[in-house]
Amino acid sequence: MIKSFYSALILILLVSLSSCHQAKKGDSEFESFKLRMVDDMWKQYPNWATGVGYHKYDSILPIPDEAGRKSDLAFSKRYLDSLNEFIYDSLSPMNKTDYLLIKNMLEGTDYSINEYKSYTWDASQYNFGGTLFEITQNKDDSNAIIGNLDKFLAKTPAYFEAAKKNLTEPTLEHTTLAIQQLTGTSEMLQYGEIREFYTKKNADTASLGVATKAIQGFVAHLENLKSEMESGKRKPKSFRLGKKLYEKKFNIDITSSFSADEMYQIASQRKESLQTDMFAIATRLWDKYLPNTPMEADSLKRIKMVIDKVALQHVKREDFQKEIERQIPMLNQFILEKDLVTMDASKPLVVRKEPAWMAGVAGASISSPGPYAKNANTYYNVGSLAFYAPEAAESFLREYNQFTLQILNIHEAIPGHYVQLIHANKSPSIIQNLLQNGSFVEGWALYAERMMMEEGWDKNTTINKTEMSDEMWLMYYKFHLRGVCNTILDYSIHCQNMSEEQAMHLMQVEAFQEKSEAEGKWRRAKLTQVQLCSYFTGFNEIYTFREEVKKQMGDKFNLKAFNDKLLSFGAPPMKYVKEMFGKF
Repeated sequence: MIKSFYSALILILLVSLSSCHQAKKGDSEFESFKLRMVDDMWKQYPNWATGVGYHKYDSILPIPDEAGRKSDLAFSKRYLDSLNEFIYDSLSPMNKTDYLLIKNMLEGTDYSINEYKSYTWDASQYNFGGTLFEITQNKDDSNAIIGNLDKFLAKTPAYFEAAKKNLTEPTLEHTTLAIQQLTGTSEMLQYGEIREFYTKKNADTASLGVATKAIQGFVAHLENLKSEMESGKRKPKSFRLGKKLYEKKFNIDITSSFSADEMYQIASQRKESLQTDMFAIATRLWDKYLPNTPMEADSLKRIKMVIDKVALQHVKREDFQKEIERQIPMLNQFILEKDLVTMDASKPLVVRKEPAWMAGVAGASISSPGPYAKNANTYYNVGSLAFYAPEAAESFLREYNQFTLQILNIHEAIPGHYVQLIHANKSPSIIQNLLQNGSFVEGWALYAERMMMEEGWDKNTTINKTEMSDEMWLMYYKFHLRGVCNTILDYSIHCQNMSEEQAMHLMQVEAFQEKSEAEGKWRRAKLTQVQLCSYFTGFNEIYTFREEVKKQMGDKFNLKAFNDKLLSFGAPPMKYVKEMFGKF
């Protein structure tokens, strides 16, 4: 009798435990888990929260010390343990993707802190100029914003003291960038956007002085480090990541179906096929641009000679931003006429001069509002040519001539990043919105370039009423080749010790880039790792997938429907998108 009683009790307990375990399997429980994790994530990473428009923790500036890193690791371990309680196969396709994105983010924290260790060598990661700007974008009353800024800025002395201790093996390149960008942040406080914000509200500016002094002290420290590295007193850490760390970072950041080495091989093959296409166009255009010159036999030289002539058609330096602003409505109208993707006229795009605190990495970029500030402006940041020497300015303008400037605007704005990121903000999954995959984002932009050309944008391009279809395709291929060579360049620099001379040959001779563009890309490749692979990797996966869907659907394929569905998931890795896409 007693034995039966205990047997029954054990059975009840087992059923109860099984039921509890089963409860963890459901999608509704997983939804609760995600919301709880995101809320805790903003407490753990308040400046990230500010960046996506969540302003509850704007006043907090976490100190980047050992205690902070241990706290980050504990957060990741805690939520990895919770995540492992769910059974992946029991979740919906959408939640399976969220599961994998969360897992990748949490595991990436361990890699970042214990292996990558950029806090020891990348001084530029201590620039919070962007966070200061985003704090001012809060729609709360101005007194609350001033209060948040005051509390944030009060922590800057301790923040930069920790940063000084962290930088045990700085690189020369990142130190130089940090000096440039932090000087821009200091200017924000002294007489720029933040100072103006305080002045308009007649607020006490004491906190601005505290922060300015702290930033300038850190910049002085960096200047000293830079001097020591340049003089040979201190050996700088190499900017090259190395094959082992690079491949692991590629897997975490890109999350592709291909490895870093495989994408390098695919890009190398694509480079050759593009050169073949460009050679055919250059041959057709030869007599038009070089009528009295014997045709060059060398294929790369022939392409380069024609490109050099076509590139002379460009705007004046003082009209560069104006031309971008002029083209945006034209691109918008083309999209509407061709019905290529759903647009949202209620979400403003503002073309602006690139802020000083952003300078030094890319000449054009998009700053998009996060999911908590969906109606805020999207900014198209345009690098200024005001301080370029005449030769450098001319080189830049030849690179972004009347044809490639159109491709740039397609890439950055319509229907590239601007359109894609607006769609991402409408994703039903907060996780897929927040944990956006850079390869999808950049891949969509390259895909958008190709789609626009396929849909007839080249026919839309005329100069003096003369159709410039061949010129447009030649320059499109040149621009696309740049994205392809980004992968080759990045992998070769960080995994194969490519020299500056070899890099310049790849970019200028094999990819026909202007000197200014090649020099800027060499600098960028030294400052970043893996990100340059995101362009062609993402394009290759998106474009290949679209062609597969077209083949399956035949006459039933609708481009707009495909594009809208592709963008509806936010911006997860393409290998996850394929799983969610389902039958079309």
